[in-house]
Amino acid sequence: KMVLLCYIEPMTSTALWGEDGRLTIWNSSQGQFGMRDQICRVLDVPVSEVKVVPLEIGGGFGGKLRAYLEPVAALLSKKTGHPVKITMSRADVLEATGPTSGSYTKIKIGATKDGKLIAGKAMIAFESGAYPGSSHNGAATSMFSPYEIDNIHIDSYDVVDNMPSTAAYRAPGAPIGAFAGESVIDEIAEKLGIDSVELRLKNAAREGTRMANGVAHPCIGAVEMMEAVYEHPHYNAALADEHTGRGVAFGSWGNGAGPACVIANLQTNGKFSLIEGSVDIGGTRTAVSQQFAEVLGIPVEDIMPQIGDTDSIGYTSNTGGSSVAFKSGYAAYEAAHDVKRQLIERAARVWETDVENVRYEEGTLSHVSDPELSMSYKELAETANATGGPIVGCANVTSTGAARAYAAMIVDVRVDPDTGKTDVVRCTAFQDAGIAIHPSYVEGQIQGGAVQGIGWALNEEYNMADDGRMNNTSLLDYRMPTALDLPMIEAVIVEVPNPGHPFGIRGVGEAGIVPPLAAMANAVYRATGVRMTDLPMSPSAVAESMGRNGE
Repeated sequence: KMVLLCYIEPMTSTALWGEDGRLTIWNSSQGQFGMRDQICRVLDVPVSEVKVVPLEIGGGFGGKLRAYLEPVAALLSKKTGHPVKITMSRADVLEATGPTSGSYTKIKIGATKDGKLIAGKAMIAFESGAYPGSSHNGAATSMFSPYEIDNIHIDSYDVVDNMPSTAAYRAPGAPIGAFAGESVIDEIAEKLGIDSVELRLKNAAREGTRMANGVAHPCIGAVEMMEAVYEHPHYNAALADEHTGRGVAFGSWGNGAGPACVIANLQTNGKFSLIEGSVDIGGTRTAVSQQFAEVLGIPVEDIMPQIGDTDSIGYTSNTGGSSVAFKSGYAAYEAAHDVKRQLIERAARVWETDVENVRYEEGTLSHVSDPELSMSYKELAETANATGGPIVGCANVTSTGAARAYAAMIVDVRVDPDTGKTDVVRCTAFQDAGIAIHPSYVEGQIQGGAVQGIGWALNEEYNMADDGRMNNTSLLDYRMPTALDLPMIEAVIVEVPNPGHPFGIRGVGEAGIVPPLAAMANAVYRATGVRMTDLPMSPSAVAESMGRNGE
């Protein structure tokens, strides 16, 4: 079934079409440049005549990549000569913006008696709503990606129907592909009498393994992820009772990259104003600042990050695809090296020597042959304007090398045999972060993906009336998980450095939502003996399936 993206802040936009003919938009979106370009196409105005100012964003998950209100607010402002603000109601958000696709999947996987996976075949159909453009390719690419399977054939379809037009949702398409693929892998393990993780390890994808789309994996952490699950105490812990089952599933997401720009201005008090072009979702300002500070060997507290508008920073692609810590971090890395070069040149000018005679280390500049000549970068900053002008580092990058991230989940559920209600008893979520530069933020992303995936598996759905109206147009009727529904989710960070980034970073924002759908279904099967192939696994759906199975 279609599910909501569940960002808490509704769509909102303020527009002012000034007397000078320039349009200014203030909004919370996942990319001020992408938003500007859409507005310009709709209104048929040059990009130089539109400025988009990004505001703090109350969640997005892929749903705030499109322009909805902005062109309308702009035209109303032009008509009235005043600023115009429009904010959607919750019902507007549910009815008029994109959910993720409903889907139908048919899948077969072939294996030898000793557990070698030899072939995979699937047909995937995604609802796209009123217009084409669903994420069926994400499902097709990710379905078999954890495994080395020599023979793969996938047909995927984008199906237009009388439903809301769909949008990208956290690892678009991948959770649906993993739901089908990981459910069948679980069935194969049971039929062959092989431990399900051992079966996966036997067939794990490695560097050089080709995915369904023919692309060879770079350095990935699939094996390390499976080993971490296999060795974790949760995997072999005793279950509470006969109505409790344990499910395991794996998944991956191919992280994005794209162009990014960062500007670093050294203030006279030694603090850096760090302007970046990526909208901050999930604490990326901190992650980017950390990478800048690491190069210079200075405290991250000396960095003051901010998000620039479209007039103040170079073009930066959208915040999506788990790309920001990678691409904007890479730009920050390059900008920091630019600053470092300028600091050395400035110290050489002050000391009237060649740059080869100046060393920079951990925030301190020193003369190679004269130990008496030494100063901190903050001391140099105090006199920068008088010794050559401001020190401003800048970097524009179009990075490549954003490697695929792997994730896994072990989950224990208890299913009430009378009502079919499923309760999560214990949950451990794993993810390869490359190098986790801010572990607590990484854990938050892992837990967030797990919660959204569990909600998708158990009770979230668009409920549509026969006449095409949506029945559950509020968060009271559209049931998302709350803190009262779940235990504390243990987050396990697996670190397999990405050689495509100077600090080994992989994106962590999306892979965590990929395994939960299948892990929950596998757990329900272990608890009930009933294989659930439809989502959500609501109490009524589980009870009905148990009744058909004679439970």
